[in-house]
Amino acid sequence: MTAGTSPSLSMAPAVELHDVRFAYGAGPDVVAISHLAIPRGETVFLHGPSGSGKTTLLGLLAGVLRATRGRVQILGTDLTRLSNGERDAFRARHLGYVFQQFNLIPYLSVRENILLPVRLDAARRARLQGVDPVRAADALAAELDIAQALEKPVTQLSVGQQQRVAVARSLIASPEVVICDEPTSALDSDRRERFLQLLFASCRKAGATLVFVSHDMSLQPLFSRAISLPEVNTASAVALVEN
Repeated sequence: MTAGTSPSLSMAPAVELHDVRFAYGAGPDVVAISHLAIPRGETVFLHGPSGSGKTTLLGLLAGVLRATRGRVQILGTDLTRLSNGERDAFRARHLGYVFQQFNLIPYLSVRENILLPVRLDAARRARLQGVDPVRAADALAAELDIAQALEKPVTQLSVGQQQRVAVARSLIASPEVVICDEPTSALDSDRRERFLQLLFASCRKAGATLVFVSHDMSLQPLFSRAISLPEVNTASAVALVEN
C-alpha cells in the first residue's frame, strides 16, 4: 500500500494503534500500547510526566519513527508498511506537525518555511481551493503576529517567533491531522491565546483531528478528550515506577 491510496481513508478513525511497540536500538520498549483510537475531528490533549514517551509517540503517529511491532494506522493507512519515502510523502500530504525543536529550514525566509508543505505536495496545495499559497501563508503570519518578519531568514527570529513560524507551516492548507508537541511553550499569554484560537478554528474548518501534547494542564478543559499517556503506555508506566 502506498501513501494516500487506502480505500478506507475517509471511513477509518484518524488514529488507531494496535499492539504497538517501539524501542530505540536494542534498548527496552519506550512505547507499548495495546490499543488506542482517536476518531476524526476529535481534539485530544495528551499529557504525562517527562520520560512517559510523549514525543516518541508523536514521532510514531507522524511516521518520523517506525514501530518495532504492531500497526500505526493514520487515516486508514498503516505507516509501518510504508517505506521511509512513502511515510515522508504521507506526512507532507495529510499531516501538520509542530515539532518541539521547530525543524525550520535555516536558509529559507519565514514565508518560504511556511509555504513548504504546499510547495512539496500538489494535493496539499489543491486544498487551498484556488487561494494563492502566498496569500494563505501571509494571512497565517498575520494571525500569529509575524507578518513583519516574512522576508527575514528564520535564523534572525526569536525562539517565540520561530515557534509561530512552525505553527503557521503546520496549519497551511488545512491538514487532516494536526500534531503539536509543546506548541505554546515559548509563547506569552496573549500570543498563546491567539494561537489556540487559530488552531481550534483551523481544525474545525477542516474537520481535522488534533493531537496536542503539553505540560500545561490548564489547557486540558479546551479539548474534547484528555489522555494520560502512562495510563495507555505500559512501557512508560513501568519506567516511571522503576525510576
